[in-house]
Amino acid sequence: MSEQVLGRKIMQTGQAATGRSFRADGRTAIVTGAGQGLGRAFALALAAEGATIIVAELNEDRGRAVVKEINDAGARAHFVKTDVACAEACRNMADTTLRKTGRIDILINNAGIFSTLEMRPFEEIPDAEWDQVLRVNVTGAFLCSKAVVGAMKGAGWGRIVHLASGAVTLGRPNYLHYIASKSALAGMAKSMARELGGFGITVNAMLPGATFTEIERKTVSPEQKTVIVGSQCIKRPEAPEDLIGAMLFLCSEHSEFVTGQQVNVDGGATHL
Repeated sequence: MSEQVLGRKIMQTGQAATGRSFRADGRTAIVTGAGQGLGRAFALALAAEGATIIVAELNEDRGRAVVKEINDAGARAHFVKTDVACAEACRNMADTTLRKTGRIDILINNAGIFSTLEMRPFEEIPDAEWDQVLRVNVTGAFLCSKAVVGAMKGAGWGRIVHLASGAVTLGRPNYLHYIASKSALAGMAKSMARELGGFGITVNAMLPGATFTEIERKTVSPEQKTVIVGSQCIKRPEAPEDLIGAMLFLCSEHSEFVTGQQVNVDGGATHL
């Protein structure tokens, strides 16, 4: 399936699955790492529900392509080149969003390092690689949240969603830095929820299962994919559109009493 066809399917899935119940008209949503994969899927789905999207992406070509895709579909999006590991870049992301749209309602901390990682025993992980994964996956979410929370507090409303991973509940081996980083995001959601609940801001972590996107994953062989699907209650590969309903709920008015939670969307591979 081409990326363009997948994009149309994602936008249609968001509309069909939610009707108008999760509409985000008038909202501004920042999606980090939205140039591909799940970030792109979330950006397309929120755009289909009426939100103005800020594609906060380090890769300019990919980011601008997603903005064009959204704008061509009749929705609204802007590109802001963002290195989530850089505090100044995150502040610029928030400042630019406020300048362009006047508000920040939703932050999806999706940017992260995973598909390029090699599987190996933790004692063989280079120190520099460990530092990079934690810097992007954990500190990046911290810096982005820190940059936007002032605007959310001022408005008395906000939704922050950290993209963790169902793999943390499995203790998946040979990805210790990735598992550590995603476990941290789940913990951050709990603590941030305590701090921000009084301001009308909810913070949750979404834990996807093994989701197959257009991003190549060299570490997953056909045999491994069969094992993954076999471990699920729902016996088919997970696709980006399988996450859209849960994500839209967490970003909507309907989730105002749901905060500090780990929401598993993995076809029943794990049970918390």
